[in-house]
Amino acid sequence: MSEADAEALRIFNLQTRACLDQPLIPLEKRLDLLKNVEAILLENDQAICEAINIDFGNRSFHETRILEISPSLMGLRHTRKQLKKWMKPQRRHVSMIFLGGKNRVIPQAKGTVGIITPWNYPLFLAVSPMTSALAAGNRVMVKQAANSRHLCRLLHKIFSKHIDPKYVSFHPGVFAGTFSAQPFNHLVFTGSSRTGKTIMETAARNLVPVTLELGGKSPVILADDFDMTKAVQRILFAKLMNAGQTCIAPDYIFVPENRIDRFIQTAQEVAQQLYPDIASPDYTAIINHQAFERLMDTLADAKAGNARVIQLLTGPETIRDQKKITPMIVTNVTSQMRIMQEEIFGPILPVLSYSSLKTVIQYINDRPRPLALYVFTHDRQVVNQVISNTRSGGVTVNDCALHVAQHDLPFGGIGNSGTGQYHGVEGFMEFSKLRPVFHQAPLSSTAALTPPYGSFANRIYQAIKKFSWLS
Repeated sequence: MSEADAEALRIFNLQTRACLDQPLIPLEKRLDLLKNVEAILLENDQAICEAINIDFGNRSFHETRILEISPSLMGLRHTRKQLKKWMKPQRRHVSMIFLGGKNRVIPQAKGTVGIITPWNYPLFLAVSPMTSALAAGNRVMVKQAANSRHLCRLLHKIFSKHIDPKYVSFHPGVFAGTFSAQPFNHLVFTGSSRTGKTIMETAARNLVPVTLELGGKSPVILADDFDMTKAVQRILFAKLMNAGQTCIAPDYIFVPENRIDRFIQTAQEVAQQLYPDIASPDYTAIINHQAFERLMDTLADAKAGNARVIQLLTGPETIRDQKKITPMIVTNVTSQMRIMQEEIFGPILPVLSYSSLKTVIQYINDRPRPLALYVFTHDRQVVNQVISNTRSGGVTVNDCALHVAQHDLPFGGIGNSGTGQYHGVEGFMEFSKLRPVFHQAPLSSTAALTPPYGSFANRIYQAIKKFSWLS
C-alpha cells in the first residue's frame, strides 16, 4: 500500500470516529466551514489559476476565474444564506386515525462523503458538491484526477493548513480503487459513463449511495425563428470554453436545412472574433496527448466516412506540441461515425440538418439521455414540445450551459448521464438523511385496534373505506 493510500485510510478512520463523537455539526460550525472554504478560494486565487494552467498545459486565468472560482464562490454564498432555513425540521400531516400524534422530518448528516473529481473542472467539481455536503453537516474527502496533480497538491496544502482534516481533506496520489472502495456514507463521482458504472459497482459492495455526474452527448436544437448571429455567439461560447472539454458542452446541433450555409458562415465569423488563432493564450489546450490523439482519430474516422470538416479559424489545424486543435464544424455525418457515437469532449461540433421537429425529438429519444439539452426559439409551443417529449439532466432555453450556474436549481443527470443531484436545497437534501419521527399522543387512538379483534375494528375499517377525510 502506498503512503498516499495509507494516509487516505487514516483520514477516513479519523472522519468516521469524528462522526461518532459529534454526529450533529451545529449551524454555526457549518457556516464557519463554508466561510473558510470561501476564504481559501479568495486568498489563493492566483495560485489556483497557476496550478490549473500547469495541469492543462495552457488555460487562461480568466477562464478559470469565470468558470470555476466565480460559480464556486456564488454557490458557497447562496448556501450560507439559505442554510438555517434548510436545516429546520419539517412538520408533516398526521393520519386521522392517529389523532393527537405529531409528525416531523429531520434532515440529518449522512456522515463521511467521498468526492471523486475529473480533470476538466477540477476546482468547481470538488467545491460544488463539497458545499452541499458540508451544509448538510457531513465530513468530506476529495480524490482528484491524476491530470490535476498540481492543483490537488496545492489544495491539500492549503486546506490542511486552514481546515481540520476531520472535516475536509484532499488526497493527492491516492489510488482510485483504494478511495472508492471505502465504506463512505455517500460517494460522488464525476466522469465518464464507463467509469461511473465501475464506481457504482464498487460502491454497491458496501451499499454506499452514489451521486454520478456522467455527461453524454448534449444536443442543441436551433429553430427557424431565432436570430442566427445571437444563437451562434451563445453556442460557440459554451462549446469552445475549455476547448470543448466540458460535460455540458453542446455536443451536436440540429439546424434547419435551409440555414446550414448561413450557420457555417456565421460560426466562422464568430469564432474569429473570440480567438484570433489557436495560439491565443485565451484558447485552452487539450488536457494530454492521449486525449489529443483521440480527437484526431475521431476526425479521421469522420473524414473517412465522407464527412465535411470545416475549420472555423484560419491557420493550422493543430499545434501538436501545445496540444491545441482548431475549432471545427463537421457536416454530412452519419450515426455510424465515432463523432456521433461518443461524447466528443473537444472543439468539434457536428451539424445535422432537419425539416421536422418530430424527427429531431425522435433522434434524441433513440439515444442515451444526455446531461443537458438546449433549444433556441421564441416559440413557447416549440419549447414545451421539446421539454415535454424528451428527457435530459437539465435544459437551457436560448443559451447553453447556464442552468449549471443557477444555484437554486438542482444539477444532475438521468439514466446514462448520471443519477442524483446537487446545488441548492436539492444538494442539501442529497447529502442528508430525511429522518421521519412520529410522536405518539398521550392517549393512543390505536389501543382499540389491538387483538382480540371484534366489531369495533371492523367498523373502523369500513369507515376508512367510505370516508376520504380519514387520511
